[in-house]
Amino acid sequence: MSTGYAAPPAPRRRPGRWYFVVPVLTFGLFTWVPFLHAAVKTHRRRHRLLALIYGAVAAIVIMLANVTPKDVHGNPAGTLGTAMNAVFGLLALASVVVGCVQLAQVRSEVYGLMPTVPPPPLASDPVVAQQLAARARRNEARALAARDSALARELRIGRPDLPRQYDDGGLVDLNNAPAQVIAAVCGLAPSDAGRIAQAREQLGVFSSLDEVLVYAQAQGAMADVIRERGVLLPR
Repeated sequence: MSTGYAAPPAPRRRPGRWYFVVPVLTFGLFTWVPFLHAAVKTHRRRHRLLALIYGAVAAIVIMLANVTPKDVHGNPAGTLGTAMNAVFGLLALASVVVGCVQLAQVRSEVYGLMPTVPPPPLASDPVVAQQLAARARRNEARALAARDSALARELRIGRPDLPRQYDDGGLVDLNNAPAQVIAAVCGLAPSDAGRIAQAREQLGVFSSLDEVLVYAQAQGAMADVIRERGVLLPR
């Protein structure tokens, strides 16, 4: 007869805890063993290298322990013996502490305790999605202007200062828009937008965005925003 009671699920085991037990119980002398186990399991060069490093540290600790001067009672003798005893003690302690810190990640890699979760797509953020949509509209408007400049002029692409209904995503016509409009759309200083307008008057018309960058002496962030926001329609 069922009572309707469901037993709670058994707690999930956390494998690989012995990775930390070994360094602690051996006072760092066998810290290399978990790293060697990880190297065999994952075939990663980094794990093999760590196993070699901790193995070398263990060998140094054992050597120092054997060559340290001792008195008849087995205690370190003299200043040299005390110093050497302190050195191999610190090495052993570091092998335990640092080794356990590194083994936390290695254990996760070996036993799959930290599955890789792909980051959410950028478009899941509404602000990012809005900016990506505006960029797509700018690309569409540029393509339209390249195919049919007369229609682009009628739609007033790149002219937010004029009445219009078409949304070009935030372009500015560097061949026709006033300097203050260029500054507002591109977020430029008035002096930077002024250089663009002055170069335009000297040339008569820009033939490419690269030409704008050269004559306006645009570099870095200014060049990036001009490439992102600029469009060129005939005058």
